Amino acid sequence: MTLKTILLGACSVLAIAGVARAETLTIATVNNGDMIRMQKLTDDFTKKNPGIDVKWVTLEENVLRQKVTTDVATKGGQYDVMTIGIYEAPIWGKQGWLAPLDKLSADKAYDVDDLLPPIRSGLTVNGKLYAAPFYGESSMVMYRKDLFEKAGLKMPDAPTWDFIKQAADKITDKSKEVYGICLRGKAGWGENMAFLTAMSNSFGARWFDENWKPQFDQPEWKKTLQFYVDMMKKDGPPGASSNGFNENLALFQTGKCGMWIDATVAASFVTNPKESKVADQVGFALAPDNGLGKRGNWLWSWNLAIPAGSKKVEAAEKFIAWATSKDYLKLVAEKDGWANVPPGTRTSLYANADYQKAAPFAKMTLDSINSADPKHPTVKPVPYEGVQYVAIPEFQGIGTAVGQQFSAALAGQSTVDQALKNAQSLTEREMKKAGYPKK
Repeated sequence: MTLKTILLGACSVLAIAGVARAETLTIATVNNGDMIRMQKLTDDFTKKNPGIDVKWVTLEENVLRQKVTTDVATKGGQYDVMTIGIYEAPIWGKQGWLAPLDKLSADKAYDVDDLLPPIRSGLTVNGKLYAAPFYGESSMVMYRKDLFEKAGLKMPDAPTWDFIKQAADKITDKSKEVYGICLRGKAGWGENMAFLTAMSNSFGARWFDENWKPQFDQPEWKKTLQFYVDMMKKDGPPGASSNGFNENLALFQTGKCGMWIDATVAASFVTNPKESKVADQVGFALAPDNGLGKRGNWLWSWNLAIPAGSKKVEAAEKFIAWATSKDYLKLVAEKDGWANVPPGTRTSLYANADYQKAAPFAKMTLDSINSADPKHPTVKPVPYEGVQYVAIPEFQGIGTAVGQQFSAALAGQSTVDQALKNAQSLTEREMKKAGYPKK
């Protein structure tokens, strides 16, 4: 064997060892537009971090929640980075299921103080950040200016539910497949119940009274659900009980919705001429109210977190720092324009003149986020926090079960009264089983 052969062999061994040392991060995420865009930009991260590879697991929202919750609760170790909501982050942080993001908090370049206060507060437990926001949102009205003009209507900046109903009636033209209103109907605590819980706040309803007694047998919930079902049956699209965020986005972008009340993050998609047939005809307004002091808007963020006990914390923190940084916003702006950067997480974005110019929805988004109050979400006092959810571990199961009842009422498979009766009994049963009221 020659010296040259020996050296070549040694180089091959070193090369193989180098490959073996590369870490692969498995990232569980939701199948929405901003997350899909991030996947397309992953090469930027791997070029800057040559020892780290990335494997994406992209799931529909309800499926993501089920799989991630099971994995983190059982310490399954399937995922190195998880996409979780502002609901899960503080609960899982308190339970010790997440690794605190101490390096991010200490990194001056990352600038944790630039995170919008309502979002950062929701991800922090006892002074420690347990998840980093990829985007933040509230909800608002998106509407077709051309259809409003044709109907002789003017959308107020702060509409009432009665105005929304009247406008939906006037705009609907089912012969042309134009539906006055598109709203979530797909069952799930983060699907139809996110919308309906936020809506119910503006009708004076609440999930529980101060003693944790379920309130679905009260008149405020009857008014909420009856109004929603009646409006959707008259002015909504067919099959609405199967529609979530993505389905309604597609309907709006193809010109089939006169109004859509949903996440502020949708604004960049419905105004993007590459994706939306009505991009130049979209207006924005605050979520509706009933004059009771609460609007029907929520507060949410999708965030990246690391399961406790992970063996890849350092690599995972590097990825999260990249994906939620100011530089990532600039990267998206370079590739797709400022209007398409993930909104709702950083104060500096809303002070950016380029963003303000490119995003006509920026002020309405920020106003909506700042107007949501998770600590005082309802007209009457409640023992819980959370605008469109109740911040207790049991809510995922209960919320989805109630959502199935309400989706059935929308589909005509049960009456509003029966859906509310079922919601009351199943919530009472599950809360009793969980030991509420807690001492």
